[in-house]
Formats: sequence, structure tokens, C-alpha cells
Amino acid sequence: MKISRLTDRLDRMPMLKILVFFAAGIALAGRYELPLCFLAGAFVVTGALALSLRSSAATAAMLLTAGFAAAQLRVPRPTVPRGVHTVYEITVEGFPADRGRYAVADASVAAWRNPADGRWHASDARIRLYADSLAELHAGERIRCRGAVRPFRGGAESYRRLMARRGYAGTLWITERTLLERLPQQHAGLHRRAVERLSRLPMSAGAAAVVEAMAAGERRGVTPCLRTAYSRSGLSHLLAVSGLHTGIVFVLVNLALWWLPLFRRGHLLKNLLAAAAVWLFVAAAGFPPSAVRAAVMCTVLQAALASASEYAGLNALAAAGFGMLVWNPNWLGDISFQLSFVAVAAILAWGVPLCRRCRTRWKAVNVVVDAYLIGFVATAATAPLVSHTFGVVPLAGLAVNPLAIVLAGVVVFGGALWMAAPVGMLAPVFGFVTGTAAEGISALARLTASLPGGAADYALGGWQTAAVYAVFALATLAAWSGEPKKSVPLRT
Repeated sequence: MKISRLTDRLDRMPMLKILVFFAAGIALAGRYELPLCFLAGAFVVTGALALSLRSSAATAAMLLTAGFAAAQLRVPRPTVPRGVHTVYEITVEGFPADRGRYAVADASVAAWRNPADGRWHASDARIRLYADSLAELHAGERIRCRGAVRPFRGGAESYRRLMARRGYAGTLWITERTLLERLPQQHAGLHRRAVERLSRLPMSAGAAAVVEAMAAGERRGVTPCLRTAYSRSGLSHLLAVSGLHTGIVFVLVNLALWWLPLFRRGHLLKNLLAAAAVWLFVAAAGFPPSAVRAAVMCTVLQAALASASEYAGLNALAAAGFGMLVWNPNWLGDISFQLSFVAVAAILAWGVPLCRRCRTRWKAVNVVVDAYLIGFVATAATAPLVSHTFGVVPLAGLAVNPLAIVLAGVVVFGGALWMAAPVGMLAPVFGFVTGTAAEGISALARLTASLPGGAADYALGGWQTAAVYAVFALATLAAWSGEPKKSVPLRT
């Protein structure tokens, strides 16, 4: 083991070191609170020391302070009163999910009326909206209703903290009697248009729910039974648009445009089109944080391909994570952000080197081995987080993930192509291909979930989870110090 090799490798990933200390500051802000004037003074002092002395310790302290301050400044505070019965003006976000006797949807509060003086107050709070079957809700519509916003009740404390980090003020129940007025509907956004186009594909209800969830991030049709099957089989990450789905689009678009570099300046056009396709897919999915992180990383990679420069995956991942946390520090506590980041980090740190070591002379074998290793590493790396958050360890997911990811590629790329291309006459073909692949994934999830011992009901504690990932980090550092980093130039 040579420390010099480790130091040299870490020096090639400056964003990784920046992200670690900035995220540590955000995490500390979740447990402690300090006066902002003290944090401002500490930031100035540590920044001055870092510039004058070029001290690594001062730089780390500056980043720690910056993360601490950013988290305190961006603490979501409800801008609507809780427990006050009054009138609200609300915009329904996304598509309401039918739960039988009621529907549930995310919504944003544009304004609320003070019952004391009758004045209207602007708001930017989000709520979880519940409506009975008589008060029909539609995606994107604006309504004026009467009710009271209540705090989230029931469930785990971690769920309530997660909703608070995402800016939710609470829940609001409306009925036909409390729905006062339907206001002119806003122009349909890209996400809603994408979901509406996917709904035109001829396929079963179960397949349509999976296709909408995987290709557009809309989970309105996913039943609790199906969600449980995906969770216990270790395939729940497929039901939300994440870095995996964005990576699938990135890879397949680059493969589909292989012919463009044959023309003059074709390689530049290829990279521009591939990056645009990735961001268009993320926009159609409603900009979920994990997909945004992946899109930023893919854009960095695409720029590296365009310039034929060396690409450091972990450094790009860290840069994307740092930018997202600067924008919204509360994403650090979001389970989707955590799962996505950990999975990609594990693939880059362990999956890619393992694939290189297991390379054979047969390309077909390499594809199968690579798919299995990538799926295995991602599942194993996220298992502690899944156990801590959901109380289940998907043991069988280690074996079925590779096949599920292949089928997911068909669903995601087929759905994305259908949303973008004006090929209405081919709806039966797209419906058959994507629907069959989606039904295959669901059948695999149900089969795996029903296996004895396929999942273990066990919840890791917070300190236990941290200890597992500390061991993972130390093992990664030990591997880096024992093997010199290989510099591989990218070729277009």
C-alpha cells in the first residue's frame, strides 16, 4: 500500500474532496443550529486563512462552514398556516392517483386568505392534496377550495422529515362541498404532455403504469401491491426516473448516432444531440433530482468526448452533487438522491474496475458479465440505505437486477422514443414492445418477492448504516492506494 498513490489519485478528483466537506456541513446543520452572523464570520476567517496560508485544514473548515450556512439558509418553512380553516388557491401538479374512494395528488399553494381580515397572501408551499371521488381533480388545473392544511401524521418519522425537506407544508382534504371554484387551467407542461402521449399506447393497465413510471416519472397507476413486490425484489429503483434511466438514454442515443462522425463536424453534432436528448428526457420526467444529477454528469462526459479529453467519472459525479446541493441543500436528506448517488459512485469505484478485470475475448460474454457485475455492485451498495429506510434487505435482487435492467432499457428507450417521435401510426408496435418488457419486469418482481428468503426484514440503524459506508469508503481508498490509477484517453 502506497499513500503517495492515494494522494496522487485524490488530487485528480478535487470536486470529490470539496463535496465531502460541504455535505458534512449540511449534515451537521441537521443536528445543530448556529447564529448566521457567527457562520458568516467563520467563513470569512477560514477563507482568508485558506488563501493566505494555502492550508488544507482551513479550506476544509471553510467548506464545512459554507455547507452549514447553506443548509440553515434553505430550511423549508411553511408559508401557509396549519390547522386554520380558510380558502386556498391551488394548482394540481402531475396526475392524481386514484385510490378508490379518493384521489391523491401533489399540489402547490399559490395563495391563501387570512380569515381574520380577508386579505390574500402569496405562498410557494407544496401540499399533498386528497379529494373524494366526487371532487374530480385534473393535472395542471387551478382550483379554489376551503379547508385546513394539517401536518403529516402516521408513518415513520423519517417520512415526515423527508416531506419537510421537499418543501411540503402538510396535507389538505377537499370534498365536493369544499371545492369552491375551478379556475382557468394553466398551459400543459412538458411532463404532463409526455405522460398523456404515453397513455395513448395500447397496453394493459399494469404495463401502462410501469411504462409511465419508468419513462416519465409518473407513478399514479402503480398499485400498493405492485410497489411492495418491486420493493421486496430489490427492483423499486426502476419505478422512479433516476440516474439509471438517464444513463440508459445517454448510452442508447450515442449508439443510435454512431454514423454522424462519418460526416464533417459530425462528432460535434452527435455530442450536442446526445446531450440535448438527455436533458429533454429529464424535462419530460419532471426534473427529478437523481435524473438531474445524472444529466449533469452525462453532459460533462459528452463534453469530454467532444474534446477528446480525459474523463474522471467520480470527479464529475462529485461536481454534479456539489452543484445540486448548492442549489438545494435539503436534497442531501432525500432518499432518491442518496440512492442514486451511492449507486453511481459504487459503479464507478468498483463496478467498472471489476468489469475490466473480468474481460474476456468473447464480446457476448463480456456484455452479460458487465450487466451482472454492474447490477450486483449497485444493488449491494444501496442495500444498507434500503434496509435503513424501508426495513428490508432485497437478497434476491442481487441475482435478478441484471435481467431487469436489460428489460428496463427497452421500456425507457422505447418510451422516450415514442414521446419524442411523431410516429402515431406505430403505436401498436411501441405498445407491444414496451408493454411486453414492462410486464416482464413486473412478473420478475412478483416472482422474486414470492421466493422464500428472497428478502430479509431487517432495518439498519443510523450509526450502523454510517459504519457500513465508512468501511466501504476505507476499502475503496485501500484499493486506490494499492493500484496506480490508469489514465485512459477517450476517443470519439
